[in-house]
Amino acid sequence: MPQTSPAAAPQTTSPAQSTEPRPPIIQIENLEKTYTTARGKLTLFSGLNLEVQPGESLAIVGQSGAGKSTLLHILGALDAPTAGSVLCSSVNVSQLSPRQAAAFRNREIGYVWQFHYLLPEFTALENVALPLLASGMKKPEVTAKAVHWLREVGLEDRADHRPGELSGGEQQRVALARALVNSPRLLLADEPTGDLDGATAARVFELIERLHATHGLTSILVTHNLDLAARCTRTLRLEAGRLSASDGSSSRIDNCIM
Repeated sequence: MPQTSPAAAPQTTSPAQSTEPRPPIIQIENLEKTYTTARGKLTLFSGLNLEVQPGESLAIVGQSGAGKSTLLHILGALDAPTAGSVLCSSVNVSQLSPRQAAAFRNREIGYVWQFHYLLPEFTALENVALPLLASGMKKPEVTAKAVHWLREVGLEDRADHRPGELSGGEQQRVALARALVNSPRLLLADEPTGDLDGATAARVFELIERLHATHGLTSILVTHNLDLAARCTRTLRLEAGRLSASDGSSSRIDNCIM
């Protein structure tokens, strides 16, 4: 019988990977913030431009009074610029009404501050659940998600403890769970370890790093601690109203915050 060649195996191709760059999650152009004081106009920054790519962890450093916290508030729709545009997740947050800005923050942004701002009369679980309740989620789902996020920060066994029964590091971990319980794309952290001792601060920052990586976050951190800033993917210094690459020449800039 004549020999026949085996049929060629069908060719399989992997789905084409998109080469289109993802748009920046933060894009600010010609940002200006001025205040009117008894001594005249105070300009914190003018003509400020910044892009932050999805997945970045960006540290912003600088001396007290440079405007770092103000810049973070503007990026997170907590404050409005005097001029310029602020795009966050392709939304011009500087043009949102107060109601729209509140809904946007609840949906897209997680905040962690130097002080935890937990409500003292509520348990850890109840504090974490608050953003979910504000979004209108049903109670059974709220409880399940709040428990999940307490587990993520290693505090599931402290769910029924009130803030006064928790250590400083534990309180900040609850605050971090509260910031992320709505699964935001962007985490804004203003001196999140500034109130903690060195060892506790290191553990909290390691937790932020882990959650940033495992949950696909984009994180912007304001800090005076250049050792922690150096662990971010990029560090910028805000000085004289301008952002520039930081040389990381000292471990701390000063001991104050804005």
